[in-house]
Amino acid sequence: MTTSLDLAELYRDLHAHPELAFQEHRTAGAAAQHMRTLGLDVIEGIGGTGVAAVCSNGEGPTVWLRADMDGLPVEELTGLDYASTTTGVGADGTETPVMHACGHDMHVTWLIGAMRRLVLTRESWSGTVVAVFQPAEESIAGATAMIEDSLLERVPLPNVVLGQHVAPFPAGVVSLTSGTAMAGSDDIAVVLHGRGGHGSRPEATIDPVLAAASTVVGLQSIVSREVTPGTLAVVTVGTIHAGSASNIIPAEARLGVNVRSLDAKTRDLLVGSIDRIVRAEAQAAGMTTEPEINVLVSAPATINDATATQVVRDAFAAEWGEASVIDYGAVSGSEDVGVLASAASAPLVFWFTGGSDPVLFGAAAAAGRLEQDIASNHSPYFAPVLEPTLERGVAALVVAALAFLD
Repeated sequence: MTTSLDLAELYRDLHAHPELAFQEHRTAGAAAQHMRTLGLDVIEGIGGTGVAAVCSNGEGPTVWLRADMDGLPVEELTGLDYASTTTGVGADGTETPVMHACGHDMHVTWLIGAMRRLVLTRESWSGTVVAVFQPAEESIAGATAMIEDSLLERVPLPNVVLGQHVAPFPAGVVSLTSGTAMAGSDDIAVVLHGRGGHGSRPEATIDPVLAAASTVVGLQSIVSREVTPGTLAVVTVGTIHAGSASNIIPAEARLGVNVRSLDAKTRDLLVGSIDRIVRAEAQAAGMTTEPEINVLVSAPATINDATATQVVRDAFAAEWGEASVIDYGAVSGSEDVGVLASAASAPLVFWFTGGSDPVLFGAAAAAGRLEQDIASNHSPYFAPVLEPTLERGVAALVVAALAFLD
């Protein structure tokens, strides 16, 4: 095993070569190779492109450290000299630019660095650490795919599952929330069936485009008029597909709807209201075929175990001081890391680690321009500053793991 690893170089390489969900062959290969270099037992191809590496170091607890690997169908506009120019084939079969716009390249780098540090200091702890490099977090499918491909039978079961996500607040700061930390997510596909015809004779048709437009507007009333004020709830129509020419009224229109909620009651309200409004708009348009409404993918809310979260919080505060550990509260973003913990019946601790330049963040906050000047996850301008983001993320995984290991 070599004694040095340039994490910045590794990160830049991963950033320049993003891959879409379940296509992370290069990234998974890099992770597996680094784990083998450490002398670990490596299992590849779990759930498609997932990788697990086991570091057994005597008797003691088992800790899972998880990182996700996939990029997004986003064209990078950061202007970095290591910016992605990669393209991939999206779920709809079309070619698309691909970018690590959510920071999963940082997550992979953190986990590789943390495993290396744990191996090099293994005389100071005992137990087992399992590195889980998960595919397809963005499609909320990778954790389930790994579980269904017998992950629990192929590696030691965890006493705790740990993970982190880079976030657009100052590098050097970590945010831990006990209990519900991230929203659950549902992707809903809607198909409105009209009657197509010539654009010059709308009276002979049932226009699904008009019905789709009314549906989009109607769905926005759910959160504003049906959800108790102050309750976190989001309804987003992210895609609309209909028609092939301006003078043809199409036979159908398709909507892609996403829902975010923190609890089952709110989730049921949102999904039920979407169903009601879509059917009402179809009826109002005179459609003779019932619309199709299908929940495609769901992820539960990310819920941190209170006791385990306090253990990690105390360890972080002891390492860096209380000022470096904050509680941002529950966020409307979603994750599928909780699927791993639930399947293993293990407590979960998932936190956010800052990735923004502290000076630029402070200036933007003072000017009231955080939204304008600090790019957030999924933005084509999202680019975490390399340091202290790299060091703090690696250290966070190591400190958290050691808090549970003997």
